[in-house]
Amino acid sequence: MFKRIWLSAWIITIIMLMYIARLAWLQLMPISSTAAVLSANNSRGGWHRLSVMQRQRNLVLDTGRGDFYDRYGMAITGETYSAVALFPIPPSLRGETKDLAALSTILGITEKQLLLRWDALREPLFWKAEGEQQPLRLTAAEASAINELDLNGIRVLPYRNRYLAAFDAKHLIGFTSQHPEWLQQKYTEELASGKRRLTEQVGGSGLEKSLDKLLHGNGATSASYFIDGKNAPMHGLDIRITQPDSRYYPLKTMTTIDLQLQNEIESYVDAQGLQEGAVVVLDASNADIIAMVSRPKLKPGQFLTGDGSEWSNHALKAVAPGSVFKLVTEAAALEAGVIKRNETFFCNGEYGKYGLSCWKEGGHGHLTLQEGLAQSCNIVFAAIAERLEAAELQRTAEALGVGKQAGWHRDKPFGPFSDPLRLLEEEEAGQLFAPARSYGEDEYNLGKLEAARKARVRAAMLAAVDGGVLAQSGIGQRDVRMSPLQAANLIVTLLNEGRVMEPRLISEIRYANGQRMVKLPAQRAQETSGRIHPATAYALLRGMEAVVDHGTGRSIRQGLWAVAGKSGTAVTTRAGIARNHQWFAGYGPVSKPRYAIAVLVENKPPGSNNQATKLFRGVMDIAARARSKGEDS
Repeated sequence: MFKRIWLSAWIITIIMLMYIARLAWLQLMPISSTAAVLSANNSRGGWHRLSVMQRQRNLVLDTGRGDFYDRYGMAITGETYSAVALFPIPPSLRGETKDLAALSTILGITEKQLLLRWDALREPLFWKAEGEQQPLRLTAAEASAINELDLNGIRVLPYRNRYLAAFDAKHLIGFTSQHPEWLQQKYTEELASGKRRLTEQVGGSGLEKSLDKLLHGNGATSASYFIDGKNAPMHGLDIRITQPDSRYYPLKTMTTIDLQLQNEIESYVDAQGLQEGAVVVLDASNADIIAMVSRPKLKPGQFLTGDGSEWSNHALKAVAPGSVFKLVTEAAALEAGVIKRNETFFCNGEYGKYGLSCWKEGGHGHLTLQEGLAQSCNIVFAAIAERLEAAELQRTAEALGVGKQAGWHRDKPFGPFSDPLRLLEEEEAGQLFAPARSYGEDEYNLGKLEAARKARVRAAMLAAVDGGVLAQSGIGQRDVRMSPLQAANLIVTLLNEGRVMEPRLISEIRYANGQRMVKLPAQRAQETSGRIHPATAYALLRGMEAVVDHGTGRSIRQGLWAVAGKSGTAVTTRAGIARNHQWFAGYGPVSKPRYAIAVLVENKPPGSNNQATKLFRGVMDIAARARSKGEDS
C-alpha cells in the first residue's frame, strides 16, 4: 500500500515538473516562429505578452511618422479626423437592432451590408466606404450620433490620415507602402530590438524614401479594446489609448515648396490637358524648388496602370531636350572662341549632310548668332557644334551642371544623417553623349575605374565622337538627355553669371516642439568643373529675350511679367510611333528675375503646337499673381 502511494507521488511530481518545464520554456523562448527576429532578451515576458494579446485588440491610430510642411508652415501631409473603428466581437454582444440600423444609416449602407462586413472581421479596422482608400470622414454631428448609440465593438476614434484629401498627392513627397524585404535588408538591428516592424509602412519614393529613417519616428499611437476568452468586451475596461511619451517626435520637415502656388499650378496644367510631363519652378537667386509638378497624377495606395508612369516623377526623368540644349552649344562655342558674337550665318533650310534640315522650310536666310538662337535655327547650331571638339562641348555642359544629378546632396554623413544624403534619389543624371560601350568600350564602367584610367577611357570616348554626332547633339537630339529640373537649374546658372547651385527641397528639420534638429542650407554645386564667363551668360540671356520678343516664343509676349526663355522640340518615338517632346525653359520678370521655370510636355503628335510654351506663360502669370498678393499682404 505504502509503495503504491509512494509511486503515485513520484508520478505526480514528475508530471508537475514537466508542466513547470513547459511553462518555463514558454516564458523564456520566443512566443512564435514569426518572432524569430526578436532577441532572447526581448522574448522574455513573451508568455505574459501573449496572455495580454489574447484579451485585447489593438488598432493603430497614428503611425508616429513625421510630416512635411511648406515654406510657410502649411501642412503637406498629416491630418487628424474622426472615423468609425470596428472591433471583432460576437454578433450576440454587439447591441440592439435599432442601434445597428441607426449606425448603418449614418454609414450610408444597409444593415445587412454592415453585418456582413462585421461578421467577416478578424482584426480591428477603421470603416471605409466601398472602393475608398481612406477611412470614412465623420462630421461632428455624425460622430456625436454614433457615440450616443448603445453598441459594443464600435468606437469613434481620431484617425491620422497621411495624405490630405484637399489636394493631389505630390511626386516630390512620394508615398509609403509595406516593404518587408527592404526592411529586413536595411534595418536588421532595429527589427531585432523591436524598434521597427515588418508590417509597418516605409517610404516608397520621393522624400518619403530619402528621409525614411528620420521620418519613422518614435512609435505608434494605438487603441486597445479588451475582451475575455469568449471575445466578449470586458466590463469596466473601455478603449485605452497608448502613445509614445516624447516632446521631440514626430519630426517636422520644412520644405522649400510654396504649397498654394504648387496647387494652383497643378489645377492649371490639368485644366489645360497636360497628360504627361512636368513643371519645375525654382527661386532664381538660389535654386530653391518652389513648385514641382509631374503628370500623370500620383495616387498612393492604388495599383499601377499601364506602364506605371504615374509613379515616376517626370520632373526628374531625363529625356531629349531638343533646342533648349542650344543654350549649352552656344555657351561652349563662345567659351572655346570658335565663334564671334557678331558673326553671321546662312540657312537655306538644308544642312547638306547627316540628314539634317531646319524646321523652317526654305530656311531663315542670313542670321546673326543671337537671331539664330531667337529663331532656333538648326543649321546655325549644327554648324557651330561641328566647330567644337567633343571635349569642349562636354566640358561646358559640365560647367553648367548639365549631364549630372543637379539636386541638393551631401557625400558624407552630417548631423543626424549617418549616411550620405541625396534628397532626390530618383533624379536621373542625363547625358551628352552615349555611354562609352557604344564606341567599343564594352568593359567601361566609370564606377569601377581608378581616376587615371577613367580619364583615359573618357578621352578615347570623346575622341570617337564624329561630326555627325556633334551636329545632332548640338541641337539637343541624338543621345542628349536632360531633366526638367536640370533645364530650370540651367536658367538659374545663367542668371547667376555661371555659378551652379544645387536645387534644394528641404530647408530644415525640426523636432515636434519646434526646436531645430538640422539645417540644410542652400549650396553651390559640389562637383562642377570650371565656370563659364559672365559675358557668356549675359549673351545667352539676351538671346532668350529675343526668343520671346520676336522669335519662336513671341506668342507669349503678353502677360503680367516680361519673360525670356528658350523653346524646344525633340523628336522621339513611343511604341514605334513618332512623337515629340515639347519644351520651354526661361525666367521672369526680365528686369528683376524671381523665378526660373522649365516645362516639359511629353509624347505629343508631330506637327502639334508647342503646348509647353503656352503652359510656361500661364505658370509664370500664376507665379506673378502669387508674388503680388504676397507683397500686398
